[in-house]
Amino acid sequence: MAAAVLSSPIFTISNPRPRITRSIPPSAATPFVYNPLSVPAPVSFRSSRGSVSRRLHQVKATTVQEEDEKVNVEDSFPKKTLPYNERETMDYDPGTSDSAMVVSWNVKLEQSINIFLTDTTIKILDSFYSDRHYARFFVLETIARVPYFAFISVLHMYESFGWWRRADYLKVHFAESWNEFHHLLIMEELGGNAFWVDRFLAPFLAFFYYFMTVGMYILSPRMAYHFSECVERHAYSTYDKFIKLQEEELKKLPAPKAAVDYYMNEDLYLFDEFQTSRTPNSRRPRIENLYDTFVNIRDDEAEHCKTMAACQTHGNLHSPHSNSNSLKDDNYECTTSGADCEGIADCVTKSLTSQK
Repeated sequence: MAAAVLSSPIFTISNPRPRITRSIPPSAATPFVYNPLSVPAPVSFRSSRGSVSRRLHQVKATTVQEEDEKVNVEDSFPKKTLPYNERETMDYDPGTSDSAMVVSWNVKLEQSINIFLTDTTIKILDSFYSDRHYARFFVLETIARVPYFAFISVLHMYESFGWWRRADYLKVHFAESWNEFHHLLIMEELGGNAFWVDRFLAPFLAFFYYFMTVGMYILSPRMAYHFSECVERHAYSTYDKFIKLQEEELKKLPAPKAAVDYYMNEDLYLFDEFQTSRTPNSRRPRIENLYDTFVNIRDDEAEHCKTMAACQTHGNLHSPHSNSNSLKDDNYECTTSGADCEGIADCVTKSLTSQK
């Protein structure tokens, strides 16, 4: 299935009660402690609703929650949110319109590359796993953890050099990898790794995917997060199709032990941690059969997708468990003067436009 275009998704949750719209709020970017690639600039770049138009896509799903209650998840993709406030920078200095134009073209280029890569990968997986669902899920979950390993690796390297200090990013990405790890345990229990060819192909793809993501994250975190969003969106669509085709059969089968141990665990701190668009304790899955298991896995992928979309705006990610007061405390993150860079591509863009 073709990957969707980058956007800031808005998920609408509808119950028998009135409709409630939940969106990911933008927040101020967290500056570096020190970055040798930083470019001094008199203009502060803040996130706002940008001007790049995007097609609208809609993904609908149903999540089983409390008894006799169903939550409809509707994923709409409005216009792309650029990481800079184009209007404000233009008002401050007319020359900054060049920066907004360069950023716009960078976003388009990054998205085009990501869509091509994900479409190509999906075609390859389709040719190998057209009728072998559990084996396909095993491969998907093996490589699904890789981006979070890569993000954490690069963030630890930056922190060791004293460039970035982003505790929330480390916490959330670890929680995402922990969630995908349990998805993998479920697929192994279902026999997805029964054949040696699948056990070989999955780590083989993960090995190259890791180093590709590390390079992409160093070059442009925005691009790396969008690529991961495309992967998570494909995972969501794959599980959604499987659930709709196999619903009756899945309801007759018992839930795997790994699913019960994970989703029904009393300690769900990390489960709440990766769902950055939700308040903690707002989602508590019910696992009674294999259908419930796959419904919750599918909805986990939707939450990953929302978190990856939030990460694409510089400094927009915060842990759901973070104290709002601590985020405003000057001691929470060290600050520096001037504009900071978000990857090599962003540093080059700011260098070129600041000289004009």
